[in-house]
Amino acid sequence: MNVEDIIRTRKEIPLEARTLIHLTLVNNKVNEIMSATLKPFGISIQQFNVLRILRGQENRPANLSTINERMVTKMSNTTRLVDKLLAKDYVIRKICPQNRRKVEIKITSKGLDVLNEIDGIKIEMEKKILKKFTKRQLKEFNVLLDKF
Repeated sequence: MNVEDIIRTRKEIPLEARTLIHLTLVNNKVNEIMSATLKPFGISIQQFNVLRILRGQENRPANLSTINERMVTKMSNTTRLVDKLLAKDYVIRKICPQNRRKVEIKITSKGLDVLNEIDGIKIEMEKKILKKFTKRQLKEFNVLLDKF
């Protein structure tokens, strides 16, 4: 199905606008699939992203600024995301002993367990989404996207 069919127009859309609309539609579809994949685990895409960032810290704490800088989707509600993960015992938060204004956040073993469980399902979801593309096409697509 092409973009014009999806947005139900008979007008030909200029290439630039068509491209941006198409990118938006694809992004929305991927987010919809990812949200559905994470729903059984009770976490959002953004919470998943925070957990992945903390896992990448390799047992070193991160602060809110570090997490926000590394987020795929930049947002100002990182504190709220961390609070929700705290309530699920997926992260711990403590005051830095050397600087009481600095808050340190680490992933818990429970957070690591849920990430490990999600990893396999996420890999299968990614394969399913991208099954119509060859490895070469995906590499070319990434080169094009890197131009942004």
